[in-house]
Amino acid sequence: MIGDIDEDVQRVKQFSSELIVQAVVRCLRVIDPGVGSGLSPTLPPGMSARFRVGMSLAQACQDLGYKGEIGYQTFLYSNEPEIRSLLMFLVEKLPRESAEVSDQPAGKSALLQKAIAAQIKAQLALPWLPPFCRLPLHRKTQSPGPCHNFRAQPLSLPYSLKGPAKKQSKEVKEYWREYLLPVTSQPSQATSVPASLLENHVSELSAAQDWENEWNSQGLLSRLTPEDYRSRKRMRLQKRIEEQLRAAAQPRPDTHNATRSTSDLSELLNSFAGATAGGDVLTKGTRFTHSEKFTFTQEPEKAAQQMAAAASALPSSHQSEEDLKAQQEAELSAIQQQLQQLSVQMEEVGGDIRQLTVSIHQVSDELKQREVRNSEKESNIRVKKQTIDLLPDAENNLIKLQSLVEASSKRVVHLASQWEKHRTPLIDEHRRLKELCSNREMESSRKLSEIKDLHDKIRQSAEEAKKKESLYKQLITEYETLPKDVSRSAYTMRILEIVGNIKKQKEEITKILSDTKDLQKEINGLTGKLDRTFAVTDELVFKDAKKDESVRKSYKYLAALHENCTQLIQTIEDTGSIMREIRDLEEQIETENGKKTVSNLEKILEDYKAIRQENSALAAKIREG
Repeated sequence: MIGDIDEDVQRVKQFSSELIVQAVVRCLRVIDPGVGSGLSPTLPPGMSARFRVGMSLAQACQDLGYKGEIGYQTFLYSNEPEIRSLLMFLVEKLPRESAEVSDQPAGKSALLQKAIAAQIKAQLALPWLPPFCRLPLHRKTQSPGPCHNFRAQPLSLPYSLKGPAKKQSKEVKEYWREYLLPVTSQPSQATSVPASLLENHVSELSAAQDWENEWNSQGLLSRLTPEDYRSRKRMRLQKRIEEQLRAAAQPRPDTHNATRSTSDLSELLNSFAGATAGGDVLTKGTRFTHSEKFTFTQEPEKAAQQMAAAASALPSSHQSEEDLKAQQEAELSAIQQQLQQLSVQMEEVGGDIRQLTVSIHQVSDELKQREVRNSEKESNIRVKKQTIDLLPDAENNLIKLQSLVEASSKRVVHLASQWEKHRTPLIDEHRRLKELCSNREMESSRKLSEIKDLHDKIRQSAEEAKKKESLYKQLITEYETLPKDVSRSAYTMRILEIVGNIKKQKEEITKILSDTKDLQKEINGLTGKLDRTFAVTDELVFKDAKKDESVRKSYKYLAALHENCTQLIQTIEDTGSIMREIRDLEEQIETENGKKTVSNLEKILEDYKAIRQENSALAAKIREG
């Protein structure tokens, strides 16, 4: 791909910034000519221009799908791992022409699919313009798609997702089978078929999604079946529409010509409510409706006289057009005056009706109050009359009253005892039923929460299935684009080599671990033996040291020797840990040296000095200008 690479460059670590930019730009030109053609393969001398080139390359790589960290510093102050991963990504994105040439499909259907795909790809590559912006001389650089407006029309489909699924009658099925037009023939224009189908499909999907959301949020809480929930919702909607129609059917005082519309709304309301016989709503009406009917109702004789007058007033054939026009204007003005007079009369009648209605309400309220007072007085008079009737034979009546009171009290006590007998089992039954109801509510709440969790799991599973299906399709397409002429033996040999290397490494690691375990066991054994030997020696020497002075000195030397040996062992262990840390630090130093941190810092300092020089030169030009 790049032919002017020096022979000294043998590794990615040795790539310079110019070589990296050149390689990336050429890869981008092969992958996407539209993107790579606008990028320069050489770095400009100015630092600001270099930064812009680096940012453009980073944005182009991100648009291709590069997920790693990338910026202008990747190209200007590069390190080996980042450049290696970027170049590997670009090489994987390169088109595989050999696979496309070697695996050509055969057959008419395959050729047709290929032609359709090529046509769609060509149309997607062209910019879309509205029909009124297209020019005849630039058809090749503009989208040649149809210039029809998006006009959707309602369609009648036998099977639809809208509404609940229910069995249709035989007549409906026969209509679908014998008389329903095809979908392509239902719209008035053939260009409206795709738009109508798209609109119908989108509305069905939206309705299904809305129903699912409503059922998950409200339907499950109602503890009803879907059919019962829909029927109850339909009844609520019907009742609300009926209330709105009744409110709209009530005439208002500021409307004068609403008789016909009011009657139409009343008829619609009665037909909507299912009124069959009687028609009380239509026959009753309101006072304002009756007054309008009375005002605008004419007698037959009067109507006949008006018709005769209109017939006599017809212009003769010898009248001129100007006279006819003047006569029509005069009649129009007269009719307008009559209309104004009628409007004033209607307003006056409406005001009188409102006053009468208010007075009637007041009178009816006063009448009700008087009736209540009269009933109270009648009850008081009745009690007083009974009391007066009992006064002549007061003693006997008192005895009778006392006997009645005693009998009533005994009866009350008897009823209370009977009520208590019935009350205790009823209370127990009520408590039992209440507890059973609470248990059922708790069980239903638990099941409802389980159903919600199950719905969430189903939704998550569906989303995961969609993601996996899209990933499967993507992998299938990538697999189809892979070259088919590569033999499997090469992959098999490579895999076997990798497996063999892994086995060798595993054996070496196992051997090192076993050696380490053996050494640790030996060290532990020697340490234990040393401790036991010292303990025995210490005990023997200590016994003799009590009797002999020279043995006492030997005991001191033995203790000092043991302490020195312990310090020596600890020093050896510390030396080993320090050596491990040294090796780790050396590996980190090698890693940092691979990142070329020092050289990148030097480049940054040089670029900083160059930017300062450019800024000073620009400032001098500005001062001179």
